[in-house]
Amino acid sequence: MKKLLLFSITLLGFAFSSNAQEISKNALGLRLGDSDGFGAEISYQHALGDNNRLELDLGWRDGKNYDGFKLAGLYQWVFPLEGNFNWYVGAGGGLGSFSFDNQNGNEYSDTFFFLAGDIGIEYNFDIPLLLSLDFRPELGFGNDSYNNDDLDFDIALGIRYQF
Repeated sequence: MKKLLLFSITLLGFAFSSNAQEISKNALGLRLGDSDGFGAEISYQHALGDNNRLELDLGWRDGKNYDGFKLAGLYQWVFPLEGNFNWYVGAGGGLGSFSFDNQNGNEYSDTFFFLAGDIGIEYNFDIPLLLSLDFRPELGFGNDSYNNDDLDFDIALGIRYQF
């Protein structure tokens, strides 16, 4: 029975590894979504192996009453679906800072950190273009409960150039 179980696991491992699709070594672009009020993010992905990568995202916003930035780092596992479609899952975290001044003269500011998960689907074109759609729940921790001590859900479209 143990030999049958070991053989089955080995066979499944070979099936998944033979179906593996190589991911791009580097990808740079934009992640366009809610980003918890921080606007668009500059996004960079770097392959760490055949099916693993690191993603770094920097979002910022600068306006009359609001300034802030958010830096996220995620480790992702990429799995092939069919053709040029992949799905991926990841985990990571980051830090950020914001300052908000409303019309009444009340000012809120905080530096915070957060934990994040990530799940998404991507299409790898034959040209060096990668489109993705992902869902990223974030659990924030900061001194000011105004904006950060909660669970945020971020959905975004990624457009990246691969090289």
